[in-house]
Amino acid sequence: MTNDKNKEQPAAENPDVFRKLKQGEIYTVAAGIPAVVSALKMTFAEAGVIRGGKALLKLNQKDGYDCPSCAWPDPDDDRSGVAEYCENGARAVAEEATTKKIGAKFFKENSVEDLAKLDDYDIGGKGRISQPMYLPAGASHYEPIEWDAAFLLIAKQLNGLASPDEAIFYTSGRTSNEAAFLYQLFVKAYGTNNMPDCSNMCHESTSTALGESLGLGKASVKLEDFYEAEVIIIMGQNPGTNHPRMLTALQKGKRNGATIISVNPLPEAGLMGFNNPQEVKGILGIDSALTDIFLQVRINGDLPLLQAIEKLLLEKEALSPGSAIDKTFIEKNTQGFEALQEHLLSLDIKDLSKMCGIDEAQLNEVATLLQSKSKIIICWAMGLTQHKNSVHTIKEVVNLLLLKGSIGKPGAGTCPVRGHSNVQGDRTVGVFEKPSQELLDSIEKYYGFRPPQEHGLDTVKSIKAMHEGKAKVFFGLGGNFLSATPDTKFTAEAMRKCSLTVHVSTKLNRSHLVHGKEALILPCLSRSDKDFTGGKLQFQSCENTTGVVQMSKGVLTPISKDLLSEPAIVCQLATAVLGDKSPVNWDKFLTDYDLIRTDIEKVLPKIFINYNEQVKKPGGFYLPNPNRDQQFKTDIGKAKFNVAIATHQQLQADDLSMMTIRSHDQFNTTIYGLNDRYRGIYNERRVILMNQKDMTDRGIAEKEVLDIFNFHNNIERVAHKFIALTYPIPQGCCATYFPETNVLVPIDSVADYSGTPTSKLVVVKVEKHNAQGNS
Repeated sequence: MTNDKNKEQPAAENPDVFRKLKQGEIYTVAAGIPAVVSALKMTFAEAGVIRGGKALLKLNQKDGYDCPSCAWPDPDDDRSGVAEYCENGARAVAEEATTKKIGAKFFKENSVEDLAKLDDYDIGGKGRISQPMYLPAGASHYEPIEWDAAFLLIAKQLNGLASPDEAIFYTSGRTSNEAAFLYQLFVKAYGTNNMPDCSNMCHESTSTALGESLGLGKASVKLEDFYEAEVIIIMGQNPGTNHPRMLTALQKGKRNGATIISVNPLPEAGLMGFNNPQEVKGILGIDSALTDIFLQVRINGDLPLLQAIEKLLLEKEALSPGSAIDKTFIEKNTQGFEALQEHLLSLDIKDLSKMCGIDEAQLNEVATLLQSKSKIIICWAMGLTQHKNSVHTIKEVVNLLLLKGSIGKPGAGTCPVRGHSNVQGDRTVGVFEKPSQELLDSIEKYYGFRPPQEHGLDTVKSIKAMHEGKAKVFFGLGGNFLSATPDTKFTAEAMRKCSLTVHVSTKLNRSHLVHGKEALILPCLSRSDKDFTGGKLQFQSCENTTGVVQMSKGVLTPISKDLLSEPAIVCQLATAVLGDKSPVNWDKFLTDYDLIRTDIEKVLPKIFINYNEQVKKPGGFYLPNPNRDQQFKTDIGKAKFNVAIATHQQLQADDLSMMTIRSHDQFNTTIYGLNDRYRGIYNERRVILMNQKDMTDRGIAEKEVLDIFNFHNNIERVAHKFIALTYPIPQGCCATYFPETNVLVPIDSVADYSGTPTSKLVVVKVEKHNAQGNS
């Protein structure tokens, strides 16, 4: 192993410099007054009191705009007129409502090389991009370009490819239903299904598992089900940081009698407690406890944990028939129970306990609790979806719910909590590299052209295609592709091999600095901006975690007249690329977005019924969800039990299982600040959280500087200079922030069946850094 730093172009990774780490107490309760202060402080600093206040007052309101942060659902009934948002939602709005802007002057004064020397926090803090920018081949600085010239440049590149399959069209979960539908329609008309999206990297395992076992890759619950649940199980999720508004629903469910079980390698503040800042009790820190049972699993211990609980339930059922599982539900609605039962009863509870890291007494406590309950909700996020065996793990979640008859009844069901605000909606309207035949046939019938029938490339396969020179043009509708994807060095090499990279963005990010031979940045309106397109004020729509589609109408004056909406960008791009041969009249969509929704309804008539009428109702409408009615649209017409073999990651003596996590001052790849308040970490992101015994065994002192290595497939990957901190994490496990350690996530380590990168279990080794730093 070498400690010599590899020679790399500076744009690929965040610089390995420290910012003077400070530490405080580890919180056991989330939100409260500190969250309010943090949210308002950033909002007013970026946007000012008047502009910022206006943005916040309309955030998540029925006549306002949808939060650009997470996809947690809004209440169907009354909403807070003052603050129907959380700390991170406010900070997401502050990011896009900022009055800081950058254009020709900024890019003339700052080269790509100089900007790449900054970390992601400083890059994002420069402001909104105010005009289209172009980086010519061999140039060191972006320069301004007119919109028409930019579209013609893209058209020349795309039309010059040997095949449409040499282009990659990526989509971020921020994109609206309207923009996403037009985008996928354009890409199919162009001639490819190469449409990777951010779902490939987060909940693809969920969509795959639920689709195969239940016939629908979405949540079966509504928000109100949390208020009726008897048990709520939260697995692989940190709602206090990633979905803070969920805490209100959990608190209400607990007050109504629900028992909350949290399953996580880390004892996160938002799992343990919640001070509701809109209640006097919350302000005073009264009645804040949430979790009743905390199961601190080893990383990737969820599958054996679930199987242990199911095995114990089956044993209790054998002792007292009718007491632990719902035989009536099973016989009516499912297939495969006998095979599952035989498999589970053959397992050794001691082996399962060892694999998951939970002792038998606690496993039996959970099984005893669940024995008499049927109103059970299980929630999960990336802690379950980003493993090699993720699809099997999520199918095991379904197994437990099916055993209890806990799907399709009030207070019960599946709840995968989506990360980005419209990642689910994008998939609903057709953004998918593996489109259904029904969608393809419907497009052909309505528009008169035959879309490509072959499946396209997902995110990882797209990166590999670019790296091999098989894909030559990259177009990103939103997102920060480089910082969101695995194996940073490999991905950077892939991007640099492209002839053209294009990013539709609101703010500067690292993906603009890791570019092809030529590069374009196309600045778009944000969610909170007023959208005057076609001479009228338009609105768009989004779908949340529970399948509610509602309008989103911006309220702020855009910071520049040179910004276009995403639908407008797609339409003008399609016109430039397809020209007179286009089977679609793109110009009509620019006059009235109602016409886009009309076409969505025509193409997807079983999903969108009276779209324009329903979306204009306050609060929007629910999309059809067969699972809520105990209907399972699988290939056999029933829900399927799944049999999986639980295994434990085999580590060498000096190996650790690393999971990448977010800090509290972060949403996906957007870094709002440098603090992780709940974990007591301030002013630093280059840290590695380790078990005390693991540090002692390796002779590592607190705050010692380490290099972290991964050797998957005998390729050395290294993340330099991370400060070791003792943290309550299971032995053999460690945690680091992404995107700083995405460089360690192997490009060819993905979940079986779904292709999701295994960012929650990376086998690493640590070594003391030669040039010792002082934090």
